[in-house]
Amino acid sequence: MAIDVRVTANMQKHLGGERSIQANGDNVRDLLADIDGRFPGFHDMVMTDGEIHRFVNVYLNDEDIRFLDQLDTALKDGDVVSILPALAGGS
Repeated sequence: MAIDVRVTANMQKHLGGERSIQANGDNVRDLLADIDGRFPGFHDMVMTDGEIHRFVNVYLNDEDIRFLDQLDTALKDGDVVSILPALAGGS
């Protein structure tokens, strides 16, 4: 099952310079494990204590997985998962 995973420019270096990769998983948890298997350390950037970092947003087809089944959110072929670190700043 091919899932399109997209990251922001500042996360590209952790995916070998790619802004988008194909990954596999029946749910978001499995998907992140698949990515970490190919890009060691990616998991630690996104998760802590078995949960997604509070400053990282994960979207499935533009829906925040926090309002779905979180890490257990089911995935299907052709889905798009976007992983975005929260941005802050300004004055």
